Amino acid sequence: MKTRKIRMGMVGGGKDAFIGAVHRIAANIDGQVEFCCGALSINPDVARESGEMLFLPEDRIYLTYEEMIEKESKLPADKRIDFITIVTPNFAHFGPAMMALDNGFNVVIEKPIALSLDEAKQLQQKVEETGLLLCLTHTYSGYPMVKQAKQMVKDGAFGKIRKVMVEYPQGWLSTLTEREGNAGAAWRTDPKKSGKSGCMGDIGTHAAQLAEYISGLKITKLCADLNIVVEGRGLDDDGNVLLKFDNGASGVLSASQVAAGEENALAIRIYGEKGGLEWHQMEPNTLLVKWLTEPTQVYRAGQAYLSDAAKYNTRVPGGHPEGYLEAFANIYRNFTLTLSAKIHGTTPTDAMLDFPKVKDGVRGMTFIDSVVASSQSDQKWFDFNS
Repeated sequence: MKTRKIRMGMVGGGKDAFIGAVHRIAANIDGQVEFCCGALSINPDVARESGEMLFLPEDRIYLTYEEMIEKESKLPADKRIDFITIVTPNFAHFGPAMMALDNGFNVVIEKPIALSLDEAKQLQQKVEETGLLLCLTHTYSGYPMVKQAKQMVKDGAFGKIRKVMVEYPQGWLSTLTEREGNAGAAWRTDPKKSGKSGCMGDIGTHAAQLAEYISGLKITKLCADLNIVVEGRGLDDDGNVLLKFDNGASGVLSASQVAAGEENALAIRIYGEKGGLEWHQMEPNTLLVKWLTEPTQVYRAGQAYLSDAAKYNTRVPGGHPEGYLEAFANIYRNFTLTLSAKIHGTTPTDAMLDFPKVKDGVRGMTFIDSVVASSQSDQKWFDFNS
């Protein structure tokens, strides 16, 4: 039985940082989390100012993550944080995550989980050794109609799955905006900060995770063609991947950040023997269900006919828009309910356990390694093993 809020600290995410604010909003929606401390920037002045703006106690505004973890670990149990959220660029994921786990703190971390597959596997080993929780914020798996799609596939509504088609076009990197003061673009296109892949590491991993999550299948082989479209850029900004799944199904994954005019147009279509489904992130409350011998059906969030999983992750009545922040909050809620159950010695339900974990992070890094290797090998097929 819950007796208190779950206490959170944050690494990164200071003022003007988009994703840090998103994490704090999502963590706060259900009233389960208390934001207690932070090392919010590598710039000491920004760290202090950000902490003050967020009304953190002066003695819990830290200038480095090392200081935060060391001092928080020495606090009494009734004050010490329970988990640390890491919202830094990719290159600064591994250090704070490993130190947090070493000091007994659970972790929520932005994707991709680390800078390399080796780092991801080290984190997986540490999670297994410590028994602590690690949640990876693959946001799109938190939408209620994604839950509905997953449940329908699981229930066999479409028969054996034959084809998976997922696309993620954006247009925000159609120019060299990283050289025009766009900080988010600058680190995402820098191999030292982002890793060996740009577009596929940033959004292709989301598409791959969504394909596996809804279909219930695992990618076993892939063949990739990555491109640097904008001259002068150091990492891929566009790519296409052919997929093979463990049941024999085939798939196509396309991701681009140079699709001029596109916003965040993630979409997925999955087809089985009897029919299929279609979902668009920019119209998240709608799921199209298509049948071989019947008219297409339109499923809408907030309706009584939906699965228990969809209802559990729906927050407002039908016709009231809910989207990205609520999906993000679903991941935080499920993680914190699982953590609360662990703290109080109870067993979390399957619904609580429905959040991306460290194994998803390892698969994401394996995906990045595999698509880069395939592309560099003149589009050879590569086995996908994690």
